Amino acid sequence: MRILLLVVVTLLFVVPARGGEPLTMSVSPAQSFAPSNLRVRVRVEPDDQNRTLAVTADSAEFYRSTEMQLDGSNAPRTIVIEFAGVPGGDYKVSSFVLDPSGSRRASASQNVSVIPMMR
Repeated sequence: MRILLLVVVTLLFVVPARGGEPLTMSVSPAQSFAPSNLRVRVRVEPDDQNRTLAVTADSAEFYRSTEMQLDGSNAPRTIVIEFAGVPGGDYKVSSFVLDPSGSRRASASQNVSVIPMMR
C-alpha cells in the first residue's frame, strides 16, 4: 500500500501539467439582463506569428466585433475587451488569433445569455 501511495505521489509531481493553450477566453457575466456589459478576458500565449486578435459577439439579431493588433511574442499575455450595452439574446462570443497572412492560428468560444428586458 505504501508503495502504491509513493508511486501515485511521485507521478503527481513528475508528470507535467497540461501545456499552455495558445488561446483561452472567459466571458463574464455568462448570464445577465439586457442591456449588459460583456467583459471578455483573453489569454494569448506569446508567439512571433501572432499578429491580430479578433473578438466577436454574435446572436440572431445583434453582432459586435473588434480587432486588436498583436506584436508577436511582445504582445501582452492577457487582454480584456468590453462590449457595452449588449441587447438581449443568446450569444456566441469567439476570439481568434491570426498570423501575418490573416489565417487563424487559434480560436476559443463561449456561449452567453443576455435576458431581454420585459416591457
